[in-house]
Amino acid sequence: MIFKGTATALVTPFTPDGAIDFGAFNRLLDTQIAAGIEGVVPCGSTGEAATMTHDEKVALIRHTVEYVAGRT
Repeated sequence: MIFKGTATALVTPFTPDGAIDFGAFNRLLDTQIAAGIEGVVPCGSTGEAATMTHDEKVALIRHTVEYVAGRT
């Protein structure tokens, strides 16, 4: 597969108790898709990926793939 276009590295929003805020993340995804972005990069653009557990990263990536469902 050859990647073409622009992919946005997304921040990972968290709730006050430190859990991933999937609702807020969905809104970020929707905004990017509506803007016509060709791809998204979950797990951080501001360094939070370094502090996320392996399970959190897997959950966020899985969620992204399922939520986006081929729309980028």
